[in-house]
Amino acid sequence: MKARRTTSGLPRAGEEATQGRRNPLGSATGRGSRVRAWPGGDGRRRASAAKQRAELLELQQGIHYRRVFVTLLGVIVAVSAVVVLLGTIGLLNETRSRPLTSAEQNQYKQEEIARRWQAWPTTGVFPDEVKYLGLDRAQQYARRIGIAPETECAKGVDAPVADVLRSHGCVTMLRATYMDQTASFVFTVGVAVLKDEEARVSAGEELTQDDRVGVLPVAFPGTVSERFGPEQRQRTSWVGAGPYLVFSTGGYADGRTRAAIPPEEILHPELWPAGKSIGNQIAYFLADPPKVPPCTQGNVC
Repeated sequence: MKARRTTSGLPRAGEEATQGRRNPLGSATGRGSRVRAWPGGDGRRRASAAKQRAELLELQQGIHYRRVFVTLLGVIVAVSAVVVLLGTIGLLNETRSRPLTSAEQNQYKQEEIARRWQAWPTTGVFPDEVKYLGLDRAQQYARRIGIAPETECAKGVDAPVADVLRSHGCVTMLRATYMDQTASFVFTVGVAVLKDEEARVSAGEELTQDDRVGVLPVAFPGTVSERFGPEQRQRTSWVGAGPYLVFSTGGYADGRTRAAIPPEEILHPELWPAGKSIGNQIAYFLADPPKVPPCTQGNVC
């Protein structure tokens, strides 16, 4: 007996299988789809995400380091600015004009006096004319005959004096020769420059009181002093002023020696006072206290 076709409208088993293999567009394929998912897609996404996370972390670290650097740089700039400001304030306080202290005024005087032998011309150290007291204390003027070249201290004085000057650091010796107003006497004045006033005081304490030794005379040919030498010296003396020892010696313009003069005439009433007065005047010029400015930068504080 033949099988009967069902009338319910439902597909048979074979038809179900055929329908299950139909193309989604409606046509039958006859077999299953061959398209499969790409096996490496998830791995790439994970690698890309990891790379992005690493880059983000690196960027965050860079931002952190930059903030630290900027902060440190700001601190350094601020500290430097404070140091510069404090230094500027200190410099302004130090250099601004202010009244001189007593110690600074005294130092100014000492320095000014100590450099005069170099700062002044030789005609400033040894003026053309020097006042002195003559007979009856009459004021007279000694005229300068000539100025000798600067020389070593030991070469401008007698040996006993040279030893003292050398041991106390004598710098140099300046000498000039004068004649009195009557041209009867000649005098040589020698300025020994010591390194400072303390050295001058120490040297003065060791100098001999022998009036036969001291500065060596300087004679100038063709003048009234041409016969004035060591043997013609009648007396010598010295006086201290600042860092200077000022020596003076005098004799007769006619060339008489000390040995030719009777002892009672050596203390001539006019010769020796004139010689000492000339030496003292030059010492006074050198050590005359200068005018001290009231402020560090002049007269305005």
